[in-house]
Amino acid sequence: MTKPSLPDLLHAAVAAVGGTERPGQVAMAEAVAEAIDEQSHRLVQAGTGTGKSLGYLVPALAHGERVVVATATLALQRQLVERDLPRTVDALHPLLRRRPQFAMLKGRSNYLCLHRLHEGAPQDEEDGLFDQFEAVAPTSKLGKDLLRLRDWADETETGDRDDLTPGVSDKAWSQVSVSSRECLGASKCAYGAECFAEAARERAKLADVVVTNHALLAIDAIEGAPVLPSHEVLIVDEAHELVSRVTGVATGELTPGQVNRAVKRAAKLVDEKTADSLQTAAESFERVMELALPGRLEEVPEDLGYALLALRDAARNVISALGATRDKSVQDEDAVRKQAMASVENVHAVAERITQGSEYDVVWYERHEPRGGAAYRHSGATLRVAPLSVSGLLREKLFAERSVVLTSATLKLGGDFNGVGASLGLPPEGVQGEDVPVWKGLDVGSPFDYPKQGILYVAKHLATPGREGTRGDMTDELAELIGAAGGRTLGLFSSMRAAQAAAEELRGRIDNPILLQGEETLGELIKTFAGDPATCLFGTLSLWQGVDVPGPSCQLVVMDRIPFPRPDDPLMSARQKAVEEAGGNGFMAVAATHAALLMAQGAGRLVRASGDRGVVAVLDPRLATARYGGFLRSSLPDFWYTTDRNQVRKSLAAIDAAAKADGR
Repeated sequence: MTKPSLPDLLHAAVAAVGGTERPGQVAMAEAVAEAIDEQSHRLVQAGTGTGKSLGYLVPALAHGERVVVATATLALQRQLVERDLPRTVDALHPLLRRRPQFAMLKGRSNYLCLHRLHEGAPQDEEDGLFDQFEAVAPTSKLGKDLLRLRDWADETETGDRDDLTPGVSDKAWSQVSVSSRECLGASKCAYGAECFAEAARERAKLADVVVTNHALLAIDAIEGAPVLPSHEVLIVDEAHELVSRVTGVATGELTPGQVNRAVKRAAKLVDEKTADSLQTAAESFERVMELALPGRLEEVPEDLGYALLALRDAARNVISALGATRDKSVQDEDAVRKQAMASVENVHAVAERITQGSEYDVVWYERHEPRGGAAYRHSGATLRVAPLSVSGLLREKLFAERSVVLTSATLKLGGDFNGVGASLGLPPEGVQGEDVPVWKGLDVGSPFDYPKQGILYVAKHLATPGREGTRGDMTDELAELIGAAGGRTLGLFSSMRAAQAAAEELRGRIDNPILLQGEETLGELIKTFAGDPATCLFGTLSLWQGVDVPGPSCQLVVMDRIPFPRPDDPLMSARQKAVEEAGGNGFMAVAATHAALLMAQGAGRLVRASGDRGVVAVLDPRLATARYGGFLRSSLPDFWYTTDRNQVRKSLAAIDAAAKADGR
């Protein structure tokens, strides 16, 4: 029997999901199949509406070996597992003569822990276990959440937090979940045979396609202990997010509160002298942190260095003692010990990493002002350590032993893939050599006609935004644009403070309702915004990437300024400096690339369907006047470009009138 062709398979899958076959999707599927056959790598930019999920799933399923698909957002994981994969497998089954299996796999803390649920959580304040159900008033929000979790545990098949609707607070979930370090292990746990996390792992081992998230992919790469089953092909969707997710997993932090919790947990299980030494080290660390000023530590100050050495040594002694002693008087001793060990090991690891002082790490203090603007409390200080770059790690761990396909609507910045490629540890495209990953970039375009569907307007007449202070001219411009558009506005701001200031000012000036991120859950805000065309939605980072509102409710996307990283961002400024010291252009490689990626994502909120029309307005003249403006503009969809404010008002009014004529 002849093997079914890729076009036949793709045609069957597209028909099954009720879609339309697009040239970009076909080109993508062919590129993915080629990468798998050649055991090489691809970066594929596929615009919104291309149907990229099928563009990689069909060749991956046809290949026949195990494939891991890693995504950044919960929404896409759900779409793959609940919609795209079931329909695609059904459609391909008659042609492939086999039915590929698929499964979802996440980190352990995403699954309900039956041991925690039934035995209670080890408490920090007193010996023994804490029955969260008895200790919390059943009428409180936490109490209601916990009772609902107990009922849900009897009916759920997955134990996956994301399958619980409506969800519960992080505080409630933490009472019924464990990290991988706190887990007793299936063989030692009384509930091991029923464990949801273990069941998910077993399903993944048997599956042809494993859907996971970037964080678990990063843990699998960094920690050396394989979490994912072995696989020949890795597909990273939403790949523009990968570097920041891997950086997040590779970042360590210490706070006085976290160290004190470790002390309390260990004190129940080790002798007084060992516990006291950790307590003393914790107090020294807390005193140093009370005086911490935010910013990068190019060298670890002497007082912090001494405090961290003391913490490291005391934590190491506690770890040895925890491994060598047993105390049967402690209720559910194994769970208490495991939680204590996890806390102390984290303190030891971070303290040791910072005292070792690698040139490849960046160390800084952060302060978080308590709500209400009160004076700083010591608990508001955090010590962080992050890798200067994750490119070497990704090059070594990601590309060495499998074909990797990275795809997103935004991978090509300033006209090529090399900027994103470099951040992933890839050489410039076409460079060959021993131990150099071989890759190609492909832009399959978009099914949308951007020059006809959208306008890119730069408000060239406005003053250049300063670091601080109000921007009266920007607010006036925003009010006029919203008026012309009849509402229908998504406002993307570079900081929460700017979003709040604009919302406060405009709520007193215009009749259109203005929703503000943080005043309701993101899901509710987007639902309200999509349901009422007169409404505006203002917010910051998660709105730049997380909003999918096709149709007339979103016909104006406004960016208040070019979203460069803050000049005082310790990690970004360290990365920029490192590029400059190596002879490169640090501003373009780090700050401009960061801004280009965010702006491309933000501009992508406008056109989500073939009938969408509208304007992306950037209220920052530098996009038109600065030398780097061309690089940023070439990273955006190919909209019709103008700086004529009157033309844009007329266009917005016409788009608004057309929508109203359609009754929308």
